[in-house]
Amino acid sequence: MKNITVLDTNVILRYLLNDHPQHFQLAQLFMAKVIAGETTVYIPDSVLSECIYVLLKVYKVPKIKTCEILTKLLNYQGVSEINRDILVSSLKLFSEHTVDIVDAIVYATAKYQHWDVFSFDQDMKKFN
Repeated sequence: MKNITVLDTNVILRYLLNDHPQHFQLAQLFMAKVIAGETTVYIPDSVLSECIYVLLKVYKVPKIKTCEILTKLLNYQGVSEINRDILVSSLKLFSEHTVDIVDAIVYATAKYQHWDVFSFDQDMKKFN
């Protein structure tokens, strides 16, 4: 079985932001292996959500730019396919609608799996 590394938010942020030279260098070396497909990483939904929160709220990166850079990262050769399509779809929904990323992930997961969504959140109606 292929070895998979679960990627944490802080690695992604240091890699994207280059705001901590030592961590950036380590993250860049690691992510070069992910880009080349030499290393496989899994990015949990919660990590994507936290990246979005930090990029938008702390670093004030515009929503569209945030979605673009994270989508590009998700499409690196070494990013596991386990949930990649769901996360990419979630980012697309998040960029196109005024909804929370978690709502976009819930909807994208249900759509991808051909499942129903049960929610009291009115934002779910924005996807139909």
